Formats: sequence, structure tokens, C-alpha cells
Amino acid sequence: MTVTAPILLFTYKRLAALKNTIAALKVNDLAAQSDLFIFSDGAKYEKDQQIIEEIRTFLKTVDGFKTVHITEAPTNKGLANSIISGVTKVMERFDQVIVLEDDLLTTPNFLTYMNSALTTYKEQEKLFSISGYSFDLRLKDQNPNHLYFLNRGWSWGWATWRNRWEKVDWDVASYPEFAANKKARKEFAKGGSDLNAMLDKQMTGKLDSWAIRWFYHQFTIGGLTLYPLGSKIYNDGFDEFATHTSGSGKRYLPFLDKKHSMEFNFPMPVEISANYQKKFQSKMGIMARIRSKLETILKG
Repeated sequence: MTVTAPILLFTYKRLAALKNTIAALKVNDLAAQSDLFIFSDGAKYEKDQQIIEEIRTFLKTVDGFKTVHITEAPTNKGLANSIISGVTKVMERFDQVIVLEDDLLTTPNFLTYMNSALTTYKEQEKLFSISGYSFDLRLKDQNPNHLYFLNRGWSWGWATWRNRWEKVDWDVASYPEFAANKKARKEFAKGGSDLNAMLDKQMTGKLDSWAIRWFYHQFTIGGLTLYPLGSKIYNDGFDEFATHTSGSGKRYLPFLDKKHSMEFNFPMPVEISANYQKKFQSKMGIMARIRSKLETILKG
């Protein structure tokens, strides 16, 4: 029997999206062998209390997994604190985790891909995380199960190991030195033109993100992330109820894996895939961000 990593699902106030996320996850071959930990955040405003109660009533009906554990926050913690505390808590019992939010639809081979990659790369500490989502970075290869490495992680369906997670400095003590280092900032920006601004906002209290701190730590240690050419994740979160997803979703439309093969050819050694890194940087470059903002304005 396959040893499966626990699945952590973080939810706030989107009941319809949550139901879709769980329905898609249950179709996965390894769902019935997997422990599911659901973290329900508390209402931020009084007007949201009713939908939170509806969500928690629904959560009590969730089945189709080996076990289902529900944690209900009495007050609003926010996504960053919810994920940091939730992952840390589960990591006290398990060596690896798979993490989802309530607006992510998974392909039927998502759990097989994640668990196989966790097993394959467990001892390869240069690999910092595994992403289920991927931009459409197709070159000549059209095989959705082709895999590649980038120098930046992604937060839409991911997995990692305890010995990577527990070393992250969530206070980012090295920030003052980094902020004054133009060379380091230029290198960090190779993972996306948004990274430096996000980190600056995080450290000045204008943003509350676990992901930017996660990406920064990965940068400081030279860690990489594994991606599938065919995305195992579709982000359903570009709607009026999105708390942390905004703007035009067009840039993020993936080449979705519709073949659902359970066979993966995991590349070795763990090193940046230059062609995909170059194409990824164009997707996350300044011009791409400008186009995305214009699309958002025109859509509005």
C-alpha cells in the first residue's frame, strides 16, 4: 500500500468553491487512503458569521477519505497565520504534507503525482517543494507529465517535507541586509518581478503573506521547486469572493493535464530547467504584469 502524505485544506467563506474542491479531490485514486485535515478560519466580520456556520455544517458531512479532522478557529486568523500554524501543527505528527486552499480544483492524478514526488525527492534537500499548479510553459514537449525545476515555488496546491518547513524564518531576520543589497534583490527578481515588492510590503506591514516569506527562504538556500508541464491544479478563485486572488486570471490559465496518467518520469539531478526558467520569467516579468492589469481594467 502507498504511504500517503496528509492533505491539509484551508477554507474561509466560499461554500460553493469548497464543495467543488472537495468533490474533485475525492475523485483522486489515493483519496480513500489519505488523512484529510481541514482548517476553517473564523469570521472577520459579523456579516460573515452565517456563511462560516454553513461551511462548518457542510464540513461535518465530508467523507471519502481515510480520516477527516476539522479545526475551527474561534476568531479570524487570516490566511498567513492559518497556514503557518496549521502546517506546523500537522508536521508535528507527519514528515510531509500536501496543502490546498478552498478554490483549487485537482485532477484525478494530483495525489498520485504529489505522493510519488514526495517519496522520490525526500532525500534531495535541494528540492524545497512540489507544485501541483503550472503556468502554460509548453515548448516542443506536449506531454502533460513532463516535469521541470524552477527557482520559485507556488502556493496553488503544493507539498513539502518537515525538514524543509521547520527551517523557515517567518520573521525574516535577514531582511534589513537583503533590502540594502541590490545584487541580491536582482537575483531574487529572477523568480518573478513581483517578489521584491511583495517582500517589502510584507516587512512594512502592508501585506500579510506566508507565501512571500516561503519564497524568500527558498531563495536564500538556493532551493528549487518541481513542476508538471500539465497542471494538476485549476485555480477557481478569480471571483468576487476571492480574498487573496485578484486581477485577470488570463495569465494564469494552465495547460491542464487531461490525460491523468499515473506514471511519472522524475528528472535527476535536481537543477534549474533553463528553458522553462526563461519562459517562466517572461510570464512573471514586468510586461506580463502590465498586460494583466490592463486586462483587469478592461474586464471591469
